[in-house]
Formats: sequence, structure tokens, C-alpha cells
Amino acid sequence: MSKQINLVINGKGGVGKSFFAVNFVQYLKDRGHVHRAIDSDHENSTLKRFHPESDFINLEHRREIDRMFTAAENCDLLVIDCRAASTDLFIDFFDEVGLAEVLRTLDARLTVICPVNHEADSVEQLRILSDALGDGCRWVIVKNEAHSDTFKLYESSKTRRHLLDALHAREIAMPRLHDWLVAALNEHNVPITAALQHPGFNLLDRQRLKHWQTGFYKQLETAADLLMPSVSAPAK
Repeated sequence: MSKQINLVINGKGGVGKSFFAVNFVQYLKDRGHVHRAIDSDHENSTLKRFHPESDFINLEHRREIDRMFTAAENCDLLVIDCRAASTDLFIDFFDEVGLAEVLRTLDARLTVICPVNHEADSVEQLRILSDALGDGCRWVIVKNEAHSDTFKLYESSKTRRHLLDALHAREIAMPRLHDWLVAALNEHNVPITAALQHPGFNLLDRQRLKHWQTGFYKQLETAADLLMPSVSAPAK
């Protein structure tokens, strides 16, 4: 079995990295996939707040980032939620350690999961990442519909064309969830699966959450080959 490292990253703040990571980790739990989750946001630590068993690394200390690969030695599936303004840090780190060789040694694949929205800065951060990492990893672009379901700047960009044509990126959507539901999840510190049984949510809001989660999980499954470890066919 090849190991799978999923890096949720976009240097632009507020594009939905942690919201994606929280719900992706819940998907792994709900589907029974053994995994480790790592939070790197020392200001908000959203992933660890919703999934307390998650590890934490402090990106201010270079040796802390080493723990991503230490974790991969002992687990086949990792999810790392990267804080904002970490693009250059990870690019420099991967160059320093020789990412391709490290991945070969671990028998691991790296997928960069990059949420984008309608803002130019989110597309620019994606350009920087894709220019630096190229085909040294695999790519999943998450079109975050939280504030808009149109992505004119991203969809008309040379970056998108390069990602789709040259790097074989996969695009998925993260549908908008009503603001009051996001606020309630944060108020109660529960992920959606727990909220479905939580007394703080009424019947219709539980139904809205269930419907959102079902749609999001379907989106994840369209990119499962890029997000999950691959299992070799048994020898004949």
C-alpha cells in the first residue's frame, strides 16, 4: 500500500482550508479510514478544536515540519491543515529536504489540496504553488462556494489551464453552508456528524447539515484516487 499525504494549503486566508480539513477528516472517520490529522494554525487551531485527537505542529520551527514525514512512517494516510501565509515556507522546506526523494523513500504520494474562491489572491497563491511544485505532487482544487458560486478569475486563468492540462488536476466543489449553521457548529464545537445528534440543532437544521454533508462526501469521492492510499492488486 502506498502512503498518502494530503496537504491542505493556500497562502490566502479565509479561503476555507480549515473548513475543508475538518469535514474531510470527518469523512475519513465516517468511512472508517485509519488516518492521522495534523493542525498547523497556532492562532485558530480549528482542526484540533473539532478533532481533538489531531496532532499540532508549529510552523515557526523548521524541525516541527519534519514531523509530517515522521508521522508518514507510521501511518498510511495523513491530512495536514496548513495555516495562512505558509506557501513560501512549505516550498522552501520541500526544496531543502528534496521532496521527490523523501516521497520515494517513504513510498508515499503527496496531494496538494488547494481551496480557491472568487478572489484574485487565492488564484495567485495557487499559481505560486503550482509553479514551484509542478508535477512533483498531485493536485485537487476545491472551488469553495461559501461566498460565491462563480469563479471567473480562476476559471479564466492560465494557472487553471496549466493545472488541468499539464498537471492533471482534479476539481471538486465545496458547497455553501448557511452562515448560521457554520456559526452553530463553531458555538458547540462539533463536526457535522456529531451535530446530527446534538440537541442544539433543530430538525430542519439537522436535515440541512445532512444534505450538505452528503453532497460534500460525493465530491470527495470523485477525487478519492488522489486523496486515498492506493492498494496494489494481489499477486497472481
